[in-house]
Amino acid sequence: MRKVCSDAAAALEGLLFDGMTIMSGGFGLCGIPEDLIDAIAASGVRDLTVISNNCGVDGIGLGRLLERGQIRKMVSSYVGENKLFAQQYLSGALELEFNPQGTLAERIRAGGAGIPAFFTKTGVGTLVAEGKEVREFDGALYVMERGLTADLSIVKAYRGDTEGNLVFRKTARNFNPMMATAGKVTVAEVEHLVAPGAIDPDAVHTPGIFVQRVVAASGYDKRIEQRTVRKRPAEAFAGEEV
Repeated sequence: MRKVCSDAAAALEGLLFDGMTIMSGGFGLCGIPEDLIDAIAASGVRDLTVISNNCGVDGIGLGRLLERGQIRKMVSSYVGENKLFAQQYLSGALELEFNPQGTLAERIRAGGAGIPAFFTKTGVGTLVAEGKEVREFDGALYVMERGLTADLSIVKAYRGDTEGNLVFRKTARNFNPMMATAGKVTVAEVEHLVAPGAIDPDAVHTPGIFVQRVVAASGYDKRIEQRTVRKRPAEAFAGEEV
């Protein structure tokens, strides 16, 4: 089966529908499938449930879908970088299912492994545990969390071959590999697309069996979510006796 598609829109053809659940890989703005997100935005699909560590920033990444009112619900662990997200949530326009970051990662891993639920200490006695089963094991309380799956997983790999074998780089390994296993269909956006055999099998993070479609990335701008710098020496000592 030929997996390589001509562009992001072609890679998503026939996969998108209103009300679907999408997993989107990445951590902050690192390792996000920008081309695929833009193609989803251009498609106009609506009422989406999106599972992602965060929701991009205003105007970038999943923030583009927020701007267009395409997301109905977010399943996330960190949402502090997006003002529009806060506005939509506080106004009731956006539903949020909030998770501790490790719990979110494990829920996705469990879903990909076919595990329907698991127990964890994280969140016991907090708002996270409200409405969930809490059980005692060996004298300690644990809250039950359900595994997560999606209609579609979109991931971004640093390197991949035409068979869908993927290699992720550094922080992009946090959520992309497990999301690739948890979607009914997985589409991979690849920075460096190579021929089969060009990747050492020992270096593969996601085997091609989990990936149905592949698209070469169009190129990226280097973005920084927050820039914090010290004052220049001249500014720091302005008006002071040295």
